[in-house]
Amino acid sequence: MNRGGQAFFVYNRIDGLYERADRLQKLLPDVRIAVAHGQMGEGPLEQTMTDFIDGRYDVLCSTAIIESGIDIPRANTMIIDRADTFGLSQLYQLRGRVGRSRERAYCYLLTPPPSTLSDEARSRIEALERFTELGSGFKVASLDMELRGAGDLLGAEQSGSVSLVGFDMFVHMLEQAVAELRGEEVVADFDTEMTLPMEHYLPDDYVDDVGLRLSLYKRLASARDEERVHELAVEMEDRFGPPPPPAQALLRVMALRPLLREYRILGCEADERRVALHLREDTPLDPAKVMRLVGQPRSPWKLTPDMKLTHHRAADDPNRLDGVDHVREVLRVLPSLCKDT
Repeated sequence: MNRGGQAFFVYNRIDGLYERADRLQKLLPDVRIAVAHGQMGEGPLEQTMTDFIDGRYDVLCSTAIIESGIDIPRANTMIIDRADTFGLSQLYQLRGRVGRSRERAYCYLLTPPPSTLSDEARSRIEALERFTELGSGFKVASLDMELRGAGDLLGAEQSGSVSLVGFDMFVHMLEQAVAELRGEEVVADFDTEMTLPMEHYLPDDYVDDVGLRLSLYKRLASARDEERVHELAVEMEDRFGPPPPPAQALLRVMALRPLLREYRILGCEADERRVALHLREDTPLDPAKVMRLVGQPRSPWKLTPDMKLTHHRAADDPNRLDGVDHVREVLRVLPSLCKDT
């Protein structure tokens, strides 16, 4: 009020809404307070909203009925009581009701003690704190779908099990199903097993919540390309700070997985001297080109009977590469070995 604006107080249960409005009125006797909710008659509700828009009230106590379709530039403050009971997209929409002018806006979330919140509720609150920049709507919607599950695309069920596979994997599975319906070739999915002599994991003191760590591992493992891994790296640094060495190594390793899958590589063993790639039978590599490569005099490349393509670096090679960089060096050669299209 001191900033010359208006405020929303949001509580999503009608039976406690008037009680809260009365308590606010006792605390702020000079403030003009109105109440709005969906069970009011159309006429009284419209009149209340009109009066608030016209500035006849300072505070509007309401349910989530205001989450969309309301544009009140003078409203610069929102307090959401029991924010832990709202969905993530709902919180995001509500927050967007303030700050629609040049005046800086504030949105306060009231919750029980964090220790009493469920992991899902805590994740929703943390996400709202994290996604503050313009254009965050898609990120919020994606995370919301992952947290609560998605409904059937063509059915009546309104909750799903996206959280069991992650949103990225869910989208990938959906793309595969659509491709099958269109009669397009669908390559069976698989996981690439990687063995590298370096510590690559998320330390407990970096991400202390077990559920969050598992979620991040799952999202990294299901990333379909390097860009997605980079986006997750940016998100992690924003949430938890600069990653320690083991987490940095994990991001480097996980960025290799989409590239290895592209060449249908089942397994990858690597260190600074040797890389071994276990190829699937449906690899896009041309057998004739591979044989020419390994057949060159003093070639560092070998192909074993069990379809392992290996690359050895000489012991006196002055260029010291760790396992990840050695794999990248090998991957730069593979495009030239692919079958002609």
